[in-house]
Amino acid sequence: MRIAKFIIALILTLGLVLALNRPIALSETTVPPVGKFFNPFGGFWQNADRTDPAVGASMALQLPSLTGEASVQFDDRMVPHLFAENTKDLFLLQGYVTARDRLFQMDLSTRAAAGRLSELLGERTLGYDQLQRRRGMAFGAQNTLDTWKKEPQYFEFVQQYTAGVNAYINQLSYADYPIEYKLLDHFPEPWTELKSALLIKSMAQTLCSRELDLESTNALQLLGQEQFDFLYPEYNPAERPVISEEVVWDFEGPGASSATPASSSDPIGLIHHRSHPKTPEGIGSNNWAVAGSKTASGLAILCNDPHLRLTLPSIWYEAQLHTPEFNVYGVSLPGFPGIVIGFNNNIAWGMTNTSQDVLDWYQIEWTDEQKTHYLLDGQAEKADMVYEEYQVKGGATVYDTVRYTKWGPVVYEGDDDDHKDMAMRWLAHDAGGNELKVFYGLGTARNHEDYTKAISNFWTPAQNIVFAATNGDVALRVQGRFPLKKDQQGRFVQDGSQSANAWQGLIPAEHGAADYNPQRGFVSSANQRSTTEEYPYYYNGTFADYRGRLLIRRLEEMQQIKVEDMIALQNDVYSLKAEEALPLLLQTLDASALNQEQQAFLAELKSWDYRYTANAVAPILFDRWLIRFYRATWDEMKSDTLDILSPETWRTIALLGEDPENKYFDDLATPKQETAQDIVTRSFQEMSEDVEEWKKKGKELIWKNFQSPQITHLLRLPAFGSGQLDVGGSRQSLNAISERNGPSWRMVVEMGSPIKAYGIYPGGQSGNPGSPYYDNMIKDWSEGKPYPLLFLQSPAEDNSAILFTQTFTKS
Repeated sequence: MRIAKFIIALILTLGLVLALNRPIALSETTVPPVGKFFNPFGGFWQNADRTDPAVGASMALQLPSLTGEASVQFDDRMVPHLFAENTKDLFLLQGYVTARDRLFQMDLSTRAAAGRLSELLGERTLGYDQLQRRRGMAFGAQNTLDTWKKEPQYFEFVQQYTAGVNAYINQLSYADYPIEYKLLDHFPEPWTELKSALLIKSMAQTLCSRELDLESTNALQLLGQEQFDFLYPEYNPAERPVISEEVVWDFEGPGASSATPASSSDPIGLIHHRSHPKTPEGIGSNNWAVAGSKTASGLAILCNDPHLRLTLPSIWYEAQLHTPEFNVYGVSLPGFPGIVIGFNNNIAWGMTNTSQDVLDWYQIEWTDEQKTHYLLDGQAEKADMVYEEYQVKGGATVYDTVRYTKWGPVVYEGDDDDHKDMAMRWLAHDAGGNELKVFYGLGTARNHEDYTKAISNFWTPAQNIVFAATNGDVALRVQGRFPLKKDQQGRFVQDGSQSANAWQGLIPAEHGAADYNPQRGFVSSANQRSTTEEYPYYYNGTFADYRGRLLIRRLEEMQQIKVEDMIALQNDVYSLKAEEALPLLLQTLDASALNQEQQAFLAELKSWDYRYTANAVAPILFDRWLIRFYRATWDEMKSDTLDILSPETWRTIALLGEDPENKYFDDLATPKQETAQDIVTRSFQEMSEDVEEWKKKGKELIWKNFQSPQITHLLRLPAFGSGQLDVGGSRQSLNAISERNGPSWRMVVEMGSPIKAYGIYPGGQSGNPGSPYYDNMIKDWSEGKPYPLLFLQSPAEDNSAILFTQTFTKS
């Protein structure tokens, strides 16, 4: 009897152990194995207890393939200061330390780029994965990797970084796994050099994949050439470009044959595909450098704040890298060696996006039902078939075929005349440039010549790379390679059956646009158009219309500039868009049609200073009013079956001021012939109704509550996010904060000897939500308070901010 009871108890215990160590499926959510997850010796408790590592615990660690002595000093914000005797060891150490803090982030971001999220998250991300593979992300990454391999002395950097990451992964037990792996019941896989290349392609997708070809084609077909040109001019006459107007182009553009305008009325008809998701608005940046002639100290000052999606952990990882010939501080991309934005003892640099369009669509005409061959110059051209396999967690394996053409992968597919197949021609697919050389070259640069040489290897995503030096030089170069296009080419979907519709090559690198020590005493960029219309080459894109002009205005006004002034400018919440649009709206409004409560809203707007402060009411009223007015004006562009381009906001505002009787202000849904006044007044009334409905939700009527900016966890787990931030700003402010985007790294560097630098990003060094260093910088970031950056000159330097040191020896 006792034996029988023992056997029954053993069976029940084993069954319970097995049950608790298997995932439980609940609808679309999978609960991790309960036993493993709650195990006090290896489960999530271990993540809650970690302090990354224990503060004050100086220790010695072994690291495979290390060739000399190395150490990492951690300061009071857990920023690592890496010291090695040579560059190989330095990047080995960087990979190890970065993985320690950001391993899951590195894994997830590269899976997302490669179209492999479904392996972790199941069927819900299968559509995204399929789109990523159809976009050829891995194809582009492989081309980048092949380019890196051609220069072994630089490729070694990413090999060492990879070895460092894997050295960290190989020492992990389940207890050490980041909590996200435990939640997903998964495990880290080895890092590869291809993953680093995928990370670079992911940044390219964020920064240079935006285009409006499909929407523009439909607008042209519906409106005709004359009205299209009227509503969608490419150049805003109020624009202040990145490169100052004083620059004279001492070269000519392409000859007459290649400059012949591309046909914008070729036989491609309406396109009924719904446009694929695009990079969200608000992805942009500010940077500038002021010469000593405008500063109180007589020293140049450089500033940069890239505006990107705000996540926890942050897109950036702060670090200092030091060898006898290499000492650089700034932020890196977790998964890639070197410092992307930062400074050394001689120069500083920063980046903003150029926003030029380097992605075009070509309509494919197949010659057979199986879509194995397509028409090109009257001949059948064979498509390359790439077979994709998707391992879907909790589901069946899924297979797909992606067809590659002369233009690139076929992303849009259709089975009828209204849904034509279209191939994607994207510059970021091409081999060329070498990011490894760029950031190593910037890290070791001493002057403008070195800076120019280093960034010449940067091809895509093209950036406005700002520069300042301790000798007083300031510069900015629109750096990247750009397609050599015919006039209007790339604005519309093109006929893929004619090779003559291809790009004409690339704009010569020596004809790039640059500013060097301009007379006005500063250089600046904020995602506006790169040059005046006199630049000898055609280019198109989606350019910001307000921040760049406001930044130039502010810098022109300022003299005797101090670091504190630059920090304040980065946090400026003034809106030039509001300054230009609101007076026109108020002037056009029929105030007599407003009720008492609406009159109160009107009074609030009339007294507004155009600043998007966190506790202001007027920004809500203005934003909702302008949105309502914009949508009502462009009702002609609404369609249930077509994506149609709507005119830019600046064009809408200009039309209101110049031609309030224009036919586009008529509401097609009513028999009355409306004017701008009718639409403006009705939009104000609708805005008031929107606000009243919103007030019923119980929140105070202030901008921060309405915009509700917050920082989300990479898996969008609310418990690991920031919640609503106490911060102002808007997309058009220099402090360009919106619901999910904002300044991802604020940096100000005064180019003295020694360098004085300040920086902050909204998060923390650790990717572990259980760490005190996970989100410790958010409050100070929200209040616009950057930290002095600790730029050590040697491992022997004594500083009270250093909490502990890890030394590394060869294993």
